[in-house]
Amino acid sequence: MDAVQHVFKGTFIHSTTRCDLEIIENHMLGTDRVGKILFFEDAQIQSRLSQKWGFDESNIQALGNNEFFMPGMIDTHIHAPQYTFIGIGMERPLLEWLEHTTFPTEDTFCDVELARNMYNTVVRRTLRNGTTTACYFATIHTDASIVLADTASQYGQRAFIGKVCMDHNDTYKKYRETTKESIKETKRFFEVLESKKYDRVKPIITPRFAISCSERLLNKLGKLAEKHDLHIQSHISESPAEIKEVRRLFPDYNNYTEVYDRNKLLTNKTVMAHGCYLTNEELCVFRERGAAISHCPNSNISLCSGHLDVRNALNHRVKMGLGTDVAGGYSISLLDAIRKAIETSKIIFMERSKSERDNNETQNKQQENMKPDEVNEDTQNGPMKTENNHNVLSYKEAFWLATLGGSEALGIDHITGNFKVGKEFDALIINPEAKDSPFEVNSHVSKEEMLQRFLYLGDDRNIKSVYVAGICVVPFPSNT
Repeated sequence: MDAVQHVFKGTFIHSTTRCDLEIIENHMLGTDRVGKILFFEDAQIQSRLSQKWGFDESNIQALGNNEFFMPGMIDTHIHAPQYTFIGIGMERPLLEWLEHTTFPTEDTFCDVELARNMYNTVVRRTLRNGTTTACYFATIHTDASIVLADTASQYGQRAFIGKVCMDHNDTYKKYRETTKESIKETKRFFEVLESKKYDRVKPIITPRFAISCSERLLNKLGKLAEKHDLHIQSHISESPAEIKEVRRLFPDYNNYTEVYDRNKLLTNKTVMAHGCYLTNEELCVFRERGAAISHCPNSNISLCSGHLDVRNALNHRVKMGLGTDVAGGYSISLLDAIRKAIETSKIIFMERSKSERDNNETQNKQQENMKPDEVNEDTQNGPMKTENNHNVLSYKEAFWLATLGGSEALGIDHITGNFKVGKEFDALIINPEAKDSPFEVNSHVSKEEMLQRFLYLGDDRNIKSVYVAGICVVPFPSNT
């Protein structure tokens, strides 16, 4: 029988495949020496659990009355080097923002020491904000990208690291590679990462997006991912201007999705950021390939790119998680992504409701002008109902997207995402009564209401501890 390393007692809140939110009070959870969950049982049988698993009851780590555990949050799309200019240049649309702010800054990461300092800051900041897993874009610089992988591993963060690939850049010509160089350096990158045998850091094939990649580069990257069974990340259908440029550059393809799909870059290990303008036909391809979407609502709004209809994508059974998309998104916290996802859903609902009201008013006016014999059964039964009824995203669903949904999107739901026995213990201890907490707690508030307040009002001050694979990584050890 596996030896028990840690035993925790208190309230646990997570999502399962059966429900978006499950609140489990007065339970005990035990982990082994490698951080896997051995048992998750009612605390009423504490003595029996102690005898069965051989742990000393005096070593149980019990939470405070209003504290609770939740799974670590999963950022499915974040640009680590862009933290350099987070909150700057947000007045420009996407393509202008890339040209004037992003590419010039990322180009400076040829300086490995600059990269080391910034990546140290980024990993610490994301962990403090409860991001136990991050899917990072780095830059085109291989050595600096390796530094990001080293940094994530040093701090114990679970991460996918992508050395960016781009052999086409007319807007800022300094920042690009040749096709041959991009493939060669990508191979070197994942070979170095594989040789380091990190516990929880993996490489991910990263064509920046179709605009910055030749068809030849996309094709070679797809074959590389297929040969080595690697994860893939990129961007898709983020803004109308971007889609227009993709049509110009790839006239032989029917749509944006097909550009990736025909080049073997749309697989069950693919996560594509944004997807604001994906058609239902494209969403069906995503579902068939098992590819996922990273919903980045802050960035979509901040760069005036568009809105992703999450409900429609979920109805198409497309895997989905949340992304901060720093620095297109101006917050590094997934709590912000949760809030913006809910707000975006409400905006879509209001816009659709207004459109339906306008259509109904037009129909009513037309009916008023009809002669009696021109009114048919359909018009007599009242305004026509639209087929695309929209339900607002609930806070429970947004919580699921930030945790279990994100793990499914990255293909690691067998490892993390909730507190199922056999998974690794990635968790946050939330303290609603932390010093200087941004919200107050009343004694009569239930755990569900406590969670809602944290999701809507909380911040890193409420995150007391962060665990990755059973190891407490926040607070940071004094030597880091």
